Amino acid sequence: MTRVLVVEDDPQLVRALVINLQARHYGVDAVPDGATALRLAAARRPDVVLLDLGLPDMDGVDVIMGLRGWTRVPVLVLSARRASDEKVAALDAGADDYITKPFSMDELMARLRAAVRRTEDVPLAPETTLVETDDFTIDLLAKKASRAGHDIRLTPTEWHLLEILVTNPGRLVTQKQLLHEVWGVTQGNKTNYLRVYMAQLRRKLEADPSHPRHLITEPGMGYRFEG
Repeated sequence: MTRVLVVEDDPQLVRALVINLQARHYGVDAVPDGATALRLAAARRPDVVLLDLGLPDMDGVDVIMGLRGWTRVPVLVLSARRASDEKVAALDAGADDYITKPFSMDELMARLRAAVRRTEDVPLAPETTLVETDDFTIDLLAKKASRAGHDIRLTPTEWHLLEILVTNPGRLVTQKQLLHEVWGVTQGNKTNYLRVYMAQLRRKLEADPSHPRHLITEPGMGYRFEG
């Protein structure tokens, strides 16, 4: 059974989340503050974390950073904060998705399913396990990226996006395909997710992020990986 840790201090929302998750056969733990969340995450090892940013004892971004110190568990932020800098701060801290309140329960469940899929290991053919460029190396089997011999830390969402691109070298992967594969959604208005995450990947992997050689944008269409 997939276990979900809900970190939220609004009792009504917690009740709605627990009912909907349990109806879909997820195991659920719910806590109202960040300190308890960090303790319970270490003890129970959830498969996914649903996290509110506005907690009574600490900012949700600090919870994300605490989790990222030892685990790559998918973290889906649920927040009323809509400012782009708030979203970027959460994503930079290691969140995998950002869902603004109020939200559709069906969309949340689709995002959650996509997050779970991203963590499942998919067997790869031997010839596709190592991708090398002049700037970085991707070991698909070990799920590691490195530059100049140093490991690069990627979030699960960054990794999944990169994995799709590098296993389709030279091919245009459309925005719709990426949104569906990585986030479980196909709405065109979610393309800002792709822009944010591609910018993060370029910053971590490209020698000159403003003039990428490997992670190429095809304006209005999608993205392409060039080795």
